[in-house]
Amino acid sequence: MANAPFPEHRVLDGKRILLIISGGIAAYKCLDLIRRLKERGARVRCVLTEGGSKFVTPLSVAALSEEKVYTELWSLTDEAEMGHIRLSREADLIVVAPASANILAKMAAGMADDLATTALLATDKPVMVAPAMNLMMWSHPATQANMATLERRGVTRIGPGVGDMACGETGSGRMSEPMEILSAIATFLEGSPLPALAAPGRLATVQMSGQMDGPLSGWRTLVTSGPTHEPIDPVRYIANRSSGKQGHAIAAALARLGAMVTLVSGPTAQPDPAGVTMVHVETARDMLAACQEALPVDVAVCAAAVADWRVKAMAGQKLKKDGGHLPTLELAENPDILATLSRPGRMRPALVVGFAAETEKVVGHARAKLARKGCDWIVANDVSPSSGTFGGASNTVHLLRGDTLEDWPPLSKEAVAERLAMAIADHLVSPAD
Repeated sequence: MANAPFPEHRVLDGKRILLIISGGIAAYKCLDLIRRLKERGARVRCVLTEGGSKFVTPLSVAALSEEKVYTELWSLTDEAEMGHIRLSREADLIVVAPASANILAKMAAGMADDLATTALLATDKPVMVAPAMNLMMWSHPATQANMATLERRGVTRIGPGVGDMACGETGSGRMSEPMEILSAIATFLEGSPLPALAAPGRLATVQMSGQMDGPLSGWRTLVTSGPTHEPIDPVRYIANRSSGKQGHAIAAALARLGAMVTLVSGPTAQPDPAGVTMVHVETARDMLAACQEALPVDVAVCAAAVADWRVKAMAGQKLKKDGGHLPTLELAENPDILATLSRPGRMRPALVVGFAAETEKVVGHARAKLARKGCDWIVANDVSPSSGTFGGASNTVHLLRGDTLEDWPPLSKEAVAERLAMAIADHLVSPAD
């Protein structure tokens, strides 16, 4: 896989990002964000607000961005060159991260009392914000009204997520992780050129077009999703509670990064994601056949909750109650799709990612499954009734890559998908990492 297309088709290569770092403990995450953007060929200029400088220093930001860090509106050298206008106009995208409650309020009100807010008011380019604040501040009607105002003007929002915060509380308000922000930026900038303003004073929005230049352009991927239905008789079946939300979100995230995606899905209520090749199946054996038909692929992500067993002999007619006599169902083991795709051979994908849905000892069982199945990565998650994962909107996962364990914070299923897709893209760039 040494000739991966990623270096020649970087979405961010040559893009100019103006990163505005406002006050908040999450500002430290921006140092990693800057590094990730630079790795992908972006040019990053940074504006550090007075509050932001309490958490990260201009020196650390400058060292990572390899650019001068702008802090003062009234810098004579910069303003002699109309610095705030130049900063705001020479960017392809302005990103405010962390976006504090204070700067969101100033943006909504049109204030311009420092370099950051002046540049934001003077821009004719798209703006993305990554809110970060205490959960009560985020949920306050004033903040929600300010965010709604900005979104109506075309500002794009990423996050916030749900998790533990520096204040000791847990809830919504945690800034998105750097890889999530990176993925959102790459997705936002796919297609070119970025549109100009429709009218003075309006923030631009991006009309997405194709993913031919995405970081996964040229890569072939296979994703399985949803449950399988194993018939007992013509009207009954064995199944599980999987909604297919996570698998469908992964397929959509890979497609947004430019991959050619085949999504093999069991019965779900989820809409078919845009830009993927859909194969709808019912049973585990059908799913395996569809996966084998889709080969060869570079990456396989087995997110489906496949039934382990099926009825050995399906009844030809509906089984009837018979005076308390209970029918005997003889079960047979279903084929192991993950293990089959992981077997060494000419058709084995370069990267096979499995899922381990567990109700106890989540990481321990996942480690055993990783070794037993022969796949490369395992995404482990808790699907006990109290977790709310099956059918819910969020997920808490652990990514096992060989001996490496990554504990991810609670995220929406879409955010989990974006983060996993970016991890796959990173792996394909540097397979030895």
